[in-house]
Amino acid sequence: MKSPHFFIYFFLLLFLFSIKSISAQENELENKIEKVLSKMTLREKIGQMNQINGRNLSDQLYEQIRSGEVGSMLNVGSPELVNQLQKIAREESKTGIPLVIARDVIHGFKTMFPIPLGQAASFDPDIVEIGAKIAAKEASERGIRWTFAPMMDISRDARWGRIAESFGEDTYLTQMMAVAMIKGFQGKDLSKPSSIAASAKHFIAYGAVEGGRDYNTTNITERQLRNIYLPPFEKAIREANCATLMTSFNANDGIPASGNDYLLKNVLREEWGFDGVVVSDWASIKEMIQIGFCEDNKDAARKGVLAGVDIEMVSSCYLENIEALISEGKLQQKVIDDAVRNILRLKFRLGLFTNPYTDLNKKTSSYSESHLQAAKQAAEESFVLLKNKNNILPISNKVKTIAIIGPMADAAHDQMGTWSFDGEKEMTQTPLQALRKQYGKEVKFIYEQGIAYSRDTSTARFSKAITLAKQADMVLVFVGEEAILSGEAHSLAQINLKGAQSELIAALSKTGKPVVTLVMAGRPLTIAKEIDQSDAVLYLWHPGTMGGPAIADILFGKSVPSGKLPVTFPKYVGQIPVYYNHDKIGRPATKKETLLQEIPLEAKQSSLGTSSYYLDAGFDALFDFGYGLSYTTFEYSNLVLSTVTLSESEDLTVTVDLKNTGRYQGTEVVQLYTADIFGSTARPIKELKDFKRISLKPGETQKVRFILPISKLAFWDINNKKVVEAGQFNLMVGGNSQEVLIKEFKVL
Repeated sequence: MKSPHFFIYFFLLLFLFSIKSISAQENELENKIEKVLSKMTLREKIGQMNQINGRNLSDQLYEQIRSGEVGSMLNVGSPELVNQLQKIAREESKTGIPLVIARDVIHGFKTMFPIPLGQAASFDPDIVEIGAKIAAKEASERGIRWTFAPMMDISRDARWGRIAESFGEDTYLTQMMAVAMIKGFQGKDLSKPSSIAASAKHFIAYGAVEGGRDYNTTNITERQLRNIYLPPFEKAIREANCATLMTSFNANDGIPASGNDYLLKNVLREEWGFDGVVVSDWASIKEMIQIGFCEDNKDAARKGVLAGVDIEMVSSCYLENIEALISEGKLQQKVIDDAVRNILRLKFRLGLFTNPYTDLNKKTSSYSESHLQAAKQAAEESFVLLKNKNNILPISNKVKTIAIIGPMADAAHDQMGTWSFDGEKEMTQTPLQALRKQYGKEVKFIYEQGIAYSRDTSTARFSKAITLAKQADMVLVFVGEEAILSGEAHSLAQINLKGAQSELIAALSKTGKPVVTLVMAGRPLTIAKEIDQSDAVLYLWHPGTMGGPAIADILFGKSVPSGKLPVTFPKYVGQIPVYYNHDKIGRPATKKETLLQEIPLEAKQSSLGTSSYYLDAGFDALFDFGYGLSYTTFEYSNLVLSTVTLSESEDLTVTVDLKNTGRYQGTEVVQLYTADIFGSTARPIKELKDFKRISLKPGETQKVRFILPISKLAFWDINNKKVVEAGQFNLMVGGNSQEVLIKEFKVL
């Protein structure tokens, strides 16, 4: 029998061998990079830093590729064209350096998954990773090897259209979802033809633009950056080995992201050890002129290069000015060489030097059965049940006739959501189609749009919709936003339902028939009135290709809602920004304060309750972060901590009993929060630290166990150092951010 020491030595040797093997591979890679670099002219090096839009191809562009003036392209139309361009780069240029072909593959390529905000509502990193893996497979079959996703901007303003592309307002949830998406895109081996390079974006604080207006400025302190906005990026680099990073459009504290050498060099490169590619966002190098940070194109090129932006997307300041800057002594060639090393490293890691071509004979996997089923599961898990009066959902077998009303019931294009460049509405299954197909034998479905599209203000078809509703046992009204109303450059000052949709819901509610409102949207909407007028409300986000079948099965109880809100829903737009984990304040509001209609006439000037709230909006959000109902109910009890006093090097074990007290098997997202009672700076009232999806049968109880490393309580303190401060903490566990069980513990 082998001694215990034998196994210790054996595994130690294996570990040392693996370290040595990795080191040898890295040395070999760097040697390859230096060999290619040594043969390149300055012009060819600058060419690697030049990214071209492939929508407008010309003989001039082909010649640029042939002469080595293009390093990467985006929006190339077909795999045949990709191969043609790669042949020019690989076989007709002097350097033989392959191109990287990029595309915005955000929440699916052909098979569209829910928008990222919807995926975040699943609280399921596994399904996010699967979705990204499927997107990578479908996209790579078309020659695409680089995507500009995931977007991990913390988003606390629903007016900002790009909140749809985010994972919501919470730092921890965002980093978990972002890491999962990166792993899905890149896989375990980036050189496999089915993988694509991910891009962590946007660096940094783009989600905090003033007024929710896209491309606007931000003024986030370094401590806020460190505590809130940077952690998902650090996790993406250190844990998920994200291959590339994209700078954001905005200037923070007056410094454009594409010219911020402190963040791109000191933080990204030196602190985090990033050795991948930094790419600008679309023309963001040139836009530093408009911001007023740069004098002209030459100055923009100089500041972008010196800041550490390796690739300029589409605006050509680098290509047109770097040679002159070097000859004038305003740039050193070493800076250019370092940028090109990063670019070549990406291309070697992608395996493009070995195999730059796409297999045109390979059968496409797009819309395969397994891909469609994964998209359906993702959609089901993303839906959030906001209201279910008298448990009218799921639809019972007593319901024989259902009126389907509304502009989003059969809107195949809009159902896919923003950033769906390659999705096809012909392949999208809508709720109307799916309900008829899946349940049409048991239930009679009668359909009338009521209004033609979400912004339609005409009420001319209301009478027909109301007539149909009166003939039915139940009304399903599908409302929301067209896809074009959210996403980049689609900010809104008012986030209510557009057109005559609210009036349609009000009219249907007066029929006396049960009304189920189903909302497809790319952001939280201010729908307090519409919720009051509805018997049940399901929030569907933009659910993608398989939204229809997923909705049908949820409505009829074949699946049970389990989604939770990844972002707080305001009652009124004037409450924005509103988010669950705001810092503590000196005068927090209570529900004992005076509201607008309670103020007596000719009241004497006073501070009323002297706390922080709106006289006309009250104290609360419409729905809190983490909120979401189920067809069943869950009971939390017996919250136990393994100890109440521990050091920062220890782990805290947390257990809680979760019981399914309802009639349906269901999945609950159990959420764990902590609150630092006091610190060297004001601390958030609570912060999400972990979550688990737990499935239980009716009557079943499970002891849910969390392991909380005390190191996860670290934050950037008054001295801008990351520390775990000693003191008292609250630990909270529950089904949303507000309804929780609480225990105290102390860190020494």
